[in-house]
This record gives sequence, structure tokens and C-alpha cells, in this order.
Amino acid sequence: MTSQKPYLIRAIFEWLVDNGQTPYLLVDATIDGAQVPLEFVNEGKIVLNVDPSAVRNYHADNEWISFSARFSGKPMELFIPIDAVRSIYGKESNQGMFFPEDELSPEPPTKPKAPTPADRAAKRPGLTVVK
Repeated sequence: MTSQKPYLIRAIFEWLVDNGQTPYLLVDATIDGAQVPLEFVNEGKIVLNVDPSAVRNYHADNEWISFSARFSGKPMELFIPIDAVRSIYGKESNQGMFFPEDELSPEPPTKPKAPTPADRAAKRPGLTVVK
């Protein structure tokens, strides 16, 4: 059976946004495959604001969370293995879910290819991809 963790992360993200909370991810930047701005990592961890107004192209599946964000004015693509997520919570209330560190998968997932504009449009209902 697949892990519940990615499903819980997606559900809590949606719940936080629906309730006007700013979703934050606490990420273990030492996990293989984590691509985050290292200058903002503190004691191996980084807190990321993943509010839809703060990031672009947010995508979460069963293996990865990816999005674009700006750090000190510089754009960056972030790739976060689900195993690296330690918690997702609301900035305003601290409500959310914290995950134990011992729930790591035996093998890191393969890094996804960056989605093309056509891939992103195909995931949005009502949009047509013109070739």
C-alpha cells in the first residue's frame, strides 16, 4: 500500500488555503534530492511559504513537491521529495500535521522533469493546448 503522507500533505494544504491560512512546509534539506536555497537552511531544515500567492507552478504528487519562488529577488525552482517534508502547518495558527522522521522510504524518488507550459495547461480544466 502507498504511503498516506503525500495525500495528507495535499489535503492539509487545501484545508489551510480554504481557511485563509498561509501554508508553510518544514523541510529537511539534508534528504537526497532536496533542491532548496541552501543560504536559508538552518540546522539542516528550511521553512518554506507555499501560499499560492507566494509561489508559481506549485505541484504536489506522491513523490515530489515542486514550485518556483523568489529568494532575495532571485527566481529558483524547488524540488522537495515527500520524504523531506517534516510538517505542513498554517503560519497564523500552527495547525497542521507533523511527520516523524523515521517514515523515510528506502530509496529516493527520481527527479521529475520540469513541466512544460503544455503540461501545466493540460492539468487545468477548461484550458485547451494549441499546437
